[in-house]
Amino acid sequence: MDIATLLGVLAAFGLVAVAIIQGVGLAAFLDLPSLFIVVGGTLGVVLMNYPLGNVLATFQAVLKTVIHRRTDVQVMKNRLVELSQRVRRDGLLSIQDEVDSITDPYLKKALEMVVDGMELAAIENILHNELDNLDERHQRGVEIFTSMAAYSPAMGLIGTLIGLVAMLQNMSDPSSIGPAMAVALLTTFYGAILANMVFSPVAGKLRTRSREEILYKEFILIGVVSIAGGENPRVLEQRLHSFLSPATRVSSFPQPGGAMSKAGANAGAKAW
Repeated sequence: MDIATLLGVLAAFGLVAVAIIQGVGLAAFLDLPSLFIVVGGTLGVVLMNYPLGNVLATFQAVLKTVIHRRTDVQVMKNRLVELSQRVRRDGLLSIQDEVDSITDPYLKKALEMVVDGMELAAIENILHNELDNLDERHQRGVEIFTSMAAYSPAMGLIGTLIGLVAMLQNMSDPSSIGPAMAVALLTTFYGAILANMVFSPVAGKLRTRSREEILYKEFILIGVVSIAGGENPRVLEQRLHSFLSPATRVSSFPQPGGAMSKAGANAGAKAW
């Protein structure tokens, strides 16, 4: 579970709930017809704009975003440098057994192409195309939630207008005006809550996770292209270090005097 997401949800909804309870109470803010108008209307408009498959895939991506497992960049860097050393020493076929045990789909596919002897330009082109397509899919998900953030306040306004029309038709009973007006305004409240506390934050989180995943795969791409080209492992390490913050750059090679990089082996996984 992503801690930042959990803390954000608890803080945002918790504080709003406390403010409501300290005021008129939660019961005054519960109205199912208003909720149906906003939620149902927003989902309906989204389905009018996007294919069902894209919408379902986006909601699945949200689950992966919330239940997020951070990748260890240092471990991947060390593995790529080790593979580079082995290829320089024993040739490309020496990493065949290593490829079979790799669980990362992107790295596995890349190294399989290297071992199969594909041309370096073709490997690089295929890996870049995969990144471009991945980014396009991610941006589609961000776009869907951004659209929902725009639609939900509009649906709230529509619900408010429906409530006002019903209220104005019953002006003969002054005692019903106040409660009817309160119910009419609830749809605007629901629209604002969903837009600013659900849909917009989810779109932002998806955008952040997309950047992290693409950056991680670019990290792998640089390493695989270097391995395929027979580049010196020390040069490869310097290329990979350019992706990391200075405080987390841990060298795999002995430094002058026999010491390891001063960053030490305790550098965390959050290295970007």
